[in-house]
Amino acid sequence: MSSPDSLDSPDSPDSPQPLGSARALGAVRRFSSGGAYEDVIGYSRAVRLPGGLVLVSGCTSPDGGGPYDQAVAAFGVAFKALAQAGLGPEHVVRTRMYITHAGDVDDVGRAHKELFDEIRPAASMIIVSGFVDPGMVVEVEVEAFDPAEGASA
Repeated sequence: MSSPDSLDSPDSPDSPQPLGSARALGAVRRFSSGGAYEDVIGYSRAVRLPGGLVLVSGCTSPDGGGPYDQAVAAFGVAFKALAQAGLGPEHVVRTRMYITHAGDVDDVGRAHKELFDEIRPAASMIIVSGFVDPGMVVEVEVEAFDPAEGASA
């Protein structure tokens, strides 16, 4: 069992990590984007699992805008997280889109189609009552798979 002092050690897996860092606990790697809520809530922007699966936490637009713009920007945040894990949009196998208004389905769907039409991941679009910031109308999650790592697992 580690002492409380070990949590402040830069070598401790539980110590805070610099912006854009990855930390490994066993074969699981966690990535941070430096987002404000990561430290407040205690989560990682992305987690890479043994076998090549990468899970990206909910992403939103940092700049607001309408549903289409928010969807494109949120997927951009997710793509940056994937890049930290060594993957790109072509590795995405599943998306989840959370929206606050049924009337936004077409705009958010159009953004998804433009980004993923050739990739065709499994996808869900779910209507929710709201987000932490009331200006947010879209949040997305992505899951990606690294076939090179998966083939060797």
